[in-house]
Amino acid sequence: MASPRLETYCCPNRDAATQLVMSFQPEVFCGVCIGSASVSVLLTILQLLPKKGQILRKMPKASSSSTILLLISVCDILGGLGMIFRSSVWLGFPGFIANISVANATDMWPSAFCVGSAMLIQLLYSAGFWWLFCYAVDSYLVVRRSAGLSTIVLYHMMAWGLAVLLCVEGVALLYYPSLSSCEKGLEHAIPHYITTYAPLLLVLVVNPILFRRTVSAVASLLKGRQGIYTENERRLGTEIQMRFFKIMLVFIVCWSSNIVNESLLFYLEMQPDINEMPLKNIRSAALITWIIMGILNPMQGFLFTLAFYGWTGCRVDLKWQKREIPWESMSSSTVGENAYPSPVNYQTNLHDPKKLSTTDSQQTDEAISMLSEGNTSGDDRITRSSPIYQGW
Repeated sequence: MASPRLETYCCPNRDAATQLVMSFQPEVFCGVCIGSASVSVLLTILQLLPKKGQILRKMPKASSSSTILLLISVCDILGGLGMIFRSSVWLGFPGFIANISVANATDMWPSAFCVGSAMLIQLLYSAGFWWLFCYAVDSYLVVRRSAGLSTIVLYHMMAWGLAVLLCVEGVALLYYPSLSSCEKGLEHAIPHYITTYAPLLLVLVVNPILFRRTVSAVASLLKGRQGIYTENERRLGTEIQMRFFKIMLVFIVCWSSNIVNESLLFYLEMQPDINEMPLKNIRSAALITWIIMGILNPMQGFLFTLAFYGWTGCRVDLKWQKREIPWESMSSSTVGENAYPSPVNYQTNLHDPKKLSTTDSQQTDEAISMLSEGNTSGDDRITRSSPIYQGW
């Protein structure tokens, strides 16, 4: 799982609260992490692979929304693999792990493993948070037709750039002046915890606002298309709203335990002695939420694919044969590109209101199709492209 306590544990003078959770049944905890991450990684990959009966379409340009969703899943898969690797080393080499953060130790490999594995897990999940934020922004922009050709490039710069920047900055402040002599005290570790939880809190606070505005904008588009709000259009709007709701529900379920756990550990750190009897219930709650984190954090990958695409089935198509069919969805970049008449066709569109109206209606349909992609039900889902082809 992703927790700033993983990096804090690498310091020789780690705080008592970090020592409490990291030394609590490490074999059981690592086994839970390996089991949960393995199940999530395997099911996530199964969800993304093409299935028999699906029409694998080759699109001229990948939908930026589909690309973002696929990148979120990739971050979750890699983060899960990082957790499996870290926990496996923790279980398989207890002597190696015992040398982590030993003062004046000559062997730096245990400390290097501790810092490197913790940073890798934090970086991948943090990038996933930023990509989820980019998805909310892109959903809003594509409905408003405000995205341009360079939007996906900006998303890459923001997601990976901010994830690396915050991760490196937080770790550098935590291990100042050096890993073997970290400064002691809660105030010294606070910047590291802020850089870790900032993207998580951003998604929790801002994404629901952007999703709500997107749903309102979708309703306005559907009403303005023909001047009426039919039952089919109302159902389509509800499907888009439900997709956003499921995304936020999965995120809250998987990461709320981290916030609760960190709040409890911060409270324990402010106490003179965390082993006092009146704090027994607080310690127990912190340990319980610690185990819950090991279960729910890695499961985000699989649960997100259910929210994105629904259950895609188990009949994997290993032939990987692509068959081209008409392009059905459009990215925000393409919508931005075609939202206005090109200079070549401007005069034609100016003198042909029906054609312009048809073009606008088609662009509206494509924008709505992009947002609702993956939420069809019944036999329609069979004709949907595999997520792995939607994103590339």
